Amino acid sequence: MNEIPVSLLFTSLAVLILMSAFFSGSETGLMSLNRYKLKHQAEKNHVGARKAHELLQNPDQLISLILLGNNFINILITQLATYIGFRLYGDTGIAIATGVLTVVLLLFAEVTPKTLAARRPEKIAFIASYIYVPLLKLLYPLIILINWLVKQVLKLANVKHRKHSSGDALTSEELRIAVTETAGLIPDSHRDMLLSILDLEKVKIEDIMIPRNDIAGIDLAANWDETLSQIIRLPYTRIPVYSESIDNIIGIALMRKVLPLLMTNSFNRESLKDIIRKPYFIPEGTALTTQLINFQRNKRRMGFVVDEYGDIQGLVALEDILEEIVGEFTTDPSTRGSPFFKDADGSYLIEGSTHVRDINHQLKVHLPTKGPRTINGLILEHLEMIPAAGTSLKISGYPVEIMHIKNNMVKTVRLKLVKTPRIDG
Repeated sequence: MNEIPVSLLFTSLAVLILMSAFFSGSETGLMSLNRYKLKHQAEKNHVGARKAHELLQNPDQLISLILLGNNFINILITQLATYIGFRLYGDTGIAIATGVLTVVLLLFAEVTPKTLAARRPEKIAFIASYIYVPLLKLLYPLIILINWLVKQVLKLANVKHRKHSSGDALTSEELRIAVTETAGLIPDSHRDMLLSILDLEKVKIEDIMIPRNDIAGIDLAANWDETLSQIIRLPYTRIPVYSESIDNIIGIALMRKVLPLLMTNSFNRESLKDIIRKPYFIPEGTALTTQLINFQRNKRRMGFVVDEYGDIQGLVALEDILEEIVGEFTTDPSTRGSPFFKDADGSYLIEGSTHVRDINHQLKVHLPTKGPRTINGLILEHLEMIPAAGTSLKISGYPVEIMHIKNNMVKTVRLKLVKTPRIDG
């Protein structure tokens, strides 16, 4: 051994340190890969990505392989450095070798390669995968033995072994964060739609329904001439038909079936009853995601929301759910304008029947959405009384002034978008 040149020993030591750096850096690189991006690259037949994806299918085996190689190399480094130190300076050289080796390994075999791999995980991981795939096959029996021993130790410690998977599903909140962080990668409109889809599960059907008092339909018990006039005036393709009260709902009349009857002068009560489609009911509290699927499954585009007693609370159309995803893409012809009117001082005049969620979305405010669905209901809950016009209050820090009251309902309010600080007495 003394015949081996010192220069060759130092060269061997440098090579071993580089090998240790490879194991350390490749571990960080492989574990830092974006699993979903990796899967996409693998499906596009990227060789390095495919090999890395194959390795990460069994992370226990991969970690065992990396630690086995890294520890074996580090042991050789320690032995070789100790020998070099002893050969050059005797017993003192052993202490010198230990101190220098600690710094060198920390700097060149741990921190530097791991930092580099964390910054460029794909480049490091894809290169390493070309080496690890055949190495894993070569050492497979030894890796299996090590993993078995690890499982036995975990059993003694009463730790249950959980099978890892590279395809662990994201929660909705994690997916929301992932979508939010795509700014600049996909168009803002697409990102907003994806976020809206994730929010559908949180939104209930009553949050977007048309309240029963605002449902426009045909009353079969009314005078027939009035009914004809009403049909002409209603700007909808699907019209609710009831008798005397919306609670006595009969069904839905499709204008595409009404018009031919009108053109042939054969439209009357009996012919109207013949073309009415049975009503479709939706339980109160149904999530929008569920109802979207139910609309598709039942081949329906409109339904009546009922409470636990079977009383009709409102009406929801498929378009209402789609607008929650893509935003308003149609204008309700029955409305004369927006429920929001911006005043000169920057405040907004808002109709009392406007949904709180719509106000939050349109005006970028944060009024509470748990509880009453309309600004009228929110004010009544907050005051616990029917207020008079001119009453002012604060809701979540936003100044609200009641402008008009009619039929015990708040018809118009003024909302200031600037929060005012709370003053404690």
